[in-house]
Amino acid sequence: MKKEEIQNATFPDCPIRHVISRITDKWSLLVLYTLEQQKVLRFKELWRQIPDISQKMLTSTLRHLENDGLVSREVFTEVPPRVEYRLSERGESLMPHLDALISWALEHFSDILTDRKSHSKQPNKF
Repeated sequence: MKKEEIQNATFPDCPIRHVISRITDKWSLLVLYTLEQQKVLRFKELWRQIPDISQKMLTSTLRHLENDGLVSREVFTEVPPRVEYRLSERGESLMPHLDALISWALEHFSDILTDRKSHSKQPNKF
């Protein structure tokens, strides 16, 4: 990343800020990862794969990801109506980067937990 891009990332209207904040909320990464693993899922199937998300939050997360072009939603005119979700082409292009982040987190997770425990026992220096 160029120095100018890094400096611009600190401004409120920076594209990097908007994209990162959208995909790194509590649920978006889990939804994207689940869709990467399963390819196509109906709402209830996706909801069962992420057991601690509420229906309301899943609906909201899917709507945001669809609005950003990361997830595609296909409605089938059947009775009852069927809706399927999958990663869009843009969402698929994002996944290698998220997979790298997930791998990094798995590699360092136990050390991070150890560091948190050791620092929580120390008095706050601030």
